[in-house]
Amino acid sequence: MVDWPEAFGTRFTVMVDTEEEFDWRAPLSSANRSVTAIAALPEAHRRFADSGMPLTYLIDHPVATDPAALEILRHLIEDGRSAVGTQLHPWVNPPHEEEVAPHNTFVGNLPATLEAAKLDILTEAIATGVGVRPRIYRAGRYGIGPATLRLLSDRGYLIDSSMRSAYDYSAEAGPDFTAIPNHAFWCGPGNAMIELPLTTVFTGAVRSGGTSLYRTLGHIPRGRGLFARTHLMSRVALTPEDMPVADALEAIAVALGQGVRLLNFAFHSPSLVPGHTPYVRDQADLRRFHLWWDIVLTDLARRNVRPASLDDLIHASSKA
Repeated sequence: MVDWPEAFGTRFTVMVDTEEEFDWRAPLSSANRSVTAIAALPEAHRRFADSGMPLTYLIDHPVATDPAALEILRHLIEDGRSAVGTQLHPWVNPPHEEEVAPHNTFVGNLPATLEAAKLDILTEAIATGVGVRPRIYRAGRYGIGPATLRLLSDRGYLIDSSMRSAYDYSAEAGPDFTAIPNHAFWCGPGNAMIELPLTTVFTGAVRSGGTSLYRTLGHIPRGRGLFARTHLMSRVALTPEDMPVADALEAIAVALGQGVRLLNFAFHSPSLVPGHTPYVRDQADLRRFHLWWDIVLTDLARRNVRPASLDDLIHASSKA
């Protein structure tokens, strides 16, 4: 595990999956390259900046090659605290040599040479378009594979955030992260990179059952829903997307009680405009989205959990 320096304290970070819009109910398509929701980023950025919160924008190929989107992002990172990183959606990222099928939407399932080619094209597009070389990476759909960390290390990436604690995508031919902790840990060749998992905790009276109990409940009709409604067990990721704020506050308390020193929050950029994701369907949902953040950021400040920028993480890890 990363042994953060004492002066680092307990911190949190917010990463934005900055991506194209698409119908979440339909099969993925390489034709989905619209990025109109990026126009909503400046207002959202201001809201976070007013709370002293830098954002890390993990951008994919449609965003990294759109002139208007790039202009917005270049302006946002002028605050000196926010940053741009990489998010690879293989179905919209050239070269397009694979069939767009569920198995191949996890980029780590592709041949390592094709994964490398896609990563090179995206990394260079970001470096050229934004003017800074990305140092943090997330695989779209959390599709990390056996070659991913080596490929990232070879290209100078310092942090990966492709793992989602307590989630299992193996039924879709993706990775199983049920054994991944919420603590940041060293990984990659020579353990020279940091893995920063998305924070997910179990809450409720029987939360100590963890992933084993949660997996068992998945085999019982409506088992997980029943346990959640009766406050016995819920799996709560730190995101405003489909996670009630009361659950998020409990999850924060549980994570801190477990000694997690760095909480990792996330959301998708299209959620900033109603109608692009199932989480924000209308203006009422958008108001709830922003209220979620107001409540959560207030709670974090009350607990003296301070925000961390990408530079803060890299600087602190160099002393760990």
